[in-house]
Amino acid sequence: MAKKSEHKKDNVEYIFAENEAGVSGEAVANTELSASTETAADEINQLKRMLGAVLEYLTNDDLEELDIEYLFDHTEGLREFWQNWREHNRKEIAEEIKHALDTLPFEELERIRQQIMEYKQ
Repeated sequence: MAKKSEHKKDNVEYIFAENEAGVSGEAVANTELSASTETAADEINQLKRMLGAVLEYLTNDDLEELDIEYLFDHTEGLREFWQNWREHNRKEIAEEIKHALDTLPFEELERIRQQIMEYKQ
């Protein structure tokens, strides 16, 4: 009969098994969890790097005026992150508006409709 022992490290379950002949092997369970944990760790590291670059820029005593384009141009991945963030917020705002429409008076709905018509033109 095989002996089996288990332990966890970094949210990955390691299973050690030894067969009757004394040959041992290691199997990693939850490899999908391991891959997603690694991806999340990479994303966290990228966000830390971007945050550090932004804070370094903002704390520059010689800085007289904030230049967001400078930050976007000199912080790898920041522009893409910001675009994705804004798109995510856009969807949330649209959902909030949809839910609020039922409670608005008719006059407000007409005004919003007029704004939308002007935007489409």
